[in-house]
Amino acid sequence: MRILIGAVGKAKAGPELDLFHQYLKRLTPPPVLKEVEEKRPLSGAQLKAREAELLLAAVPAGAVVVALDERGRDLGSVEFADRMRGWRDGGTTDLAFLIGGADGHGDAVRERADLLLSLGRMTWPHMLVRALLAEQLWRAHSILTGHPYHRV
Repeated sequence: MRILIGAVGKAKAGPELDLFHQYLKRLTPPPVLKEVEEKRPLSGAQLKAREAELLLAAVPAGAVVVALDERGRDLGSVEFADRMRGWRDGGTTDLAFLIGGADGHGDAVRERADLLLSLGRMTWPHMLVRALLAEQLWRAHSILTGHPYHRV
């Protein structure tokens, strides 16, 4: 199963990016990061709509879409791993995780998403969200393969 991480904004060098890559390189094949960015000075609603367009354009046809959203489902790591197993074993070819911009996801992303997923009710910096997601992808992999990284 191929995994795409679509994210609004360009990552800058630093510890958050290093942590993100540390977890990505543990996965085979590693998820692909597709960064999108709108350069025009648009208003809040217009910007969210445009960012949604850009994110959705990066999603492969037929992919399962998971939008990270503070109003989404709050899954534990084992539940998340079970979802990953279900998608993998159910024949999902492409899985796309979408990380919105500073104002969140536009309606088009929320409507297209097969799952709205919350990393908790706290607000996280977008660059740290990438690292948190990558860690949870690695953790799900370790749960599914019996690797000792995850302990219950």
